[in-house]
Amino acid sequence: MSADLARQILAAARAQGLRIATAESCTGGMVCAALTEIAGSSDVFECGYVTYSNTAKTAMLGVSAQTLAEYGAVSEPVALQMAEGARANSGADLAVSITGIAGPGGSEFKPEGRVCFAVAVKGLPSRSETIEFGALGRPAVRAAACNHALVLLVAALP
Repeated sequence: MSADLARQILAAARAQGLRIATAESCTGGMVCAALTEIAGSSDVFECGYVTYSNTAKTAMLGVSAQTLAEYGAVSEPVALQMAEGARANSGADLAVSITGIAGPGGSEFKPEGRVCFAVAVKGLPSRSETIEFGALGRPAVRAAACNHALVLLVAALP
C-alpha cells in the first residue's frame, strides 16, 4: 500500500511542480524511504529530516525548547513546528512530520501507539492530528504511522 501511495504522491507533485520534505521521529526515515524507493523521486523529493532527539528537533527544525518542555515531544504543537521547520528550512512546498511512541512502553498520559502528525503547505495554514494506533507492537505502529503520513501527503496535494 505504501508503494502505491508513494507513486500517487510523486506523480501528483511532479505534475504540479511541487517539492516535498519530511520530518520524522518515531518512524526513523520510513516515509523518506517509501518516497525514495520509487524511481524518479528526485524530481519531487527535496529532503528528509530524522530528528529522533529533542536536541535534533530544536537544532535542525527550529522546534522551540519551550514547546518541548510544555507539551512534550509527542504532541501536536511539536509536530506542527517540525513540519513547518522542515518546509521552511528545505524550501519545499509541503512537508509532513511524525512524532510518537512506537513502543514498547509509554505512560498513562502518552500511551504506546500515540502518534502526532502535521502537514505544512506553502501559503496555507498548517494542520495537525493525533492518531491512537494502540499497542500493536513497535514495527506495526511504525508501519501504520508511515502509511498515515503518506495518506496525509496525498490529501495535502492541491
